[in-house]
Amino acid sequence: MPNIAVFIEQRDGAVKKVAWQMISKARALCDAAGGEVWAVLLGEADAAPAGAHGAHKVFQAKGDAFAAYNSEGWSRALAAFCTANSPDLLLLGATAMGKDLAPRLAARLDAACVSDSVDLSWDGGFVIRRPMFAGKCYADVKVASATAVVGVRPNAFALNAGDGAAAAVEAFDPGLDGFTPKASVVETKQAGGKTVELTEAEIVVSGGRGLKEADNYQLIRDLAQTMGAAAGASRAIVDAGWVPHSHQVGQTGKTVSPNLYVAIGISGAIQHLAGMSSSKCIVAINKDPNAPIFKAADYGIVADLFDVVGPFREALAALD
Repeated sequence: MPNIAVFIEQRDGAVKKVAWQMISKARALCDAAGGEVWAVLLGEADAAPAGAHGAHKVFQAKGDAFAAYNSEGWSRALAAFCTANSPDLLLLGATAMGKDLAPRLAARLDAACVSDSVDLSWDGGFVIRRPMFAGKCYADVKVASATAVVGVRPNAFALNAGDGAAAAVEAFDPGLDGFTPKASVVETKQAGGKTVELTEAEIVVSGGRGLKEADNYQLIRDLAQTMGAAAGASRAIVDAGWVPHSHQVGQTGKTVSPNLYVAIGISGAIQHLAGMSSSKCIVAINKDPNAPIFKAADYGIVADLFDVVGPFREALAALD
């Protein structure tokens, strides 16, 4: 019977939402195919919600080694877990941490590594779907190694209600006795303040060159705040210095999969589409009816953004 392990990513005790999304999907697969879902947690975060979202068991390792992320120690610990328990899949969020950790772990295990997946299914074996060629097509992948390390895009899977039974928590040996990392984290600085993180947001509002000048990006920030959304940007205005790179959506920026993506004044270059084409619903506002963004959009508004965004925000605010 196939078993799926899910890495519970946490920072300072706060668990990333993608962890619960992956457990929800893993539970649905295991209910259909048999087997169990195992949550794997490194550090002091609360493991209780894992059972509520569908995990059968929680394996947790605590200690000073997990106070801050260190790729050497964390990949060793997860490798020790996989060696001892042999899950068929180990799912990690395709976050900054997950993208760093997954290939290191796969190398330690001599295992398959499938990155940036957007779907999982069971057909007598696990089938992993991932985008290729900047999102122009998808590949369905079956792996031959005993364990596969799979990166999963945040928001690719639906989150269940989280009303399941509590899961038993079991300590495991991370195999770090006597281990001294070659590098250690002495300080972590996080940008963005209280804004919504792009990769985890359910709604993203992005602006592009159609805004005409840097000061007009405030229209995007204001609309995002009204909608409870994250504010994104195209590469063009990031390169122009209007907004920081942390806002960039695209092949050389961040990849997002929100329920709703609103592209304002963005033409739709392939580099940008690669970062947001997996969004559940795409709305585009552009005055050029031939802009490529409309080919990817579910809904399009052909109009000057300055005539649309303000009244749209006022209408949304009036709903409160």
